[in-house]
Amino acid sequence: VDVPFQEYVEQLLKPQDPARLGSDTLYFFGDNNFTEWGPLFQQYVPPAPGEGPGGSPQHQPPSDPTAGSGSGVPFHWHGPGFSEVIFGRKRWFLYPPDKTPHFHPNETTLAWLHRTYPTLPPAEQPLECTIRPGEVLYFPDRWWHATLNLDTSVFISTFLG
Repeated sequence: VDVPFQEYVEQLLKPQDPARLGSDTLYFFGDNNFTEWGPLFQQYVPPAPGEGPGGSPQHQPPSDPTAGSGSGVPFHWHGPGFSEVIFGRKRWFLYPPDKTPHFHPNETTLAWLHRTYPTLPPAEQPLECTIRPGEVLYFPDRWWHATLNLDTSVFISTFLG
C-alpha cells in the first residue's frame, strides 16, 4: 500500500487488532525514497555485511520500517539479515529451518502469542528475545521468525544477499 508518511502516522500507526488477518499488517516499509530519507541513511552505519556468494561482502540497501505498538509480522522466512531498533522495543520469536512453528498464516503475531504460544510444550517453544534501541539482531538464512512491536517502533532492516 502506497501512502504518504503523514497519513500512515495519523491513520495506521496504532495497535494491531488481534482479530484482523496477519496479512493486513501495514508497516512503513519497503523501497525507500533515498532523496527524501537520504539524510537519515547518511547517518546510519549498518552492521558489518555478511559474506555473499564467492566470498564478497554483500548487502541490500537498508529499509526504515516504522510500526505501531502491538503490531508485528506473522511467522515467515527469507534470506539472512540484520534488524536494529532505533526507537521502541521489538520482540522476536525464532525457529531454525528444520523446525516449522505452529501457526496459522492469516493470524497476527499478537493473536498467536495469546492463543497458541501458551499451549506450546517447552520443546516446541521458539527461541526469543527483545531488542531495544541500539541493539541488533542477526537472523540467519531461512530461519522462521515472527515479530511483535512492544512499543511504537522504528527499526532499520538490512537484508544480506
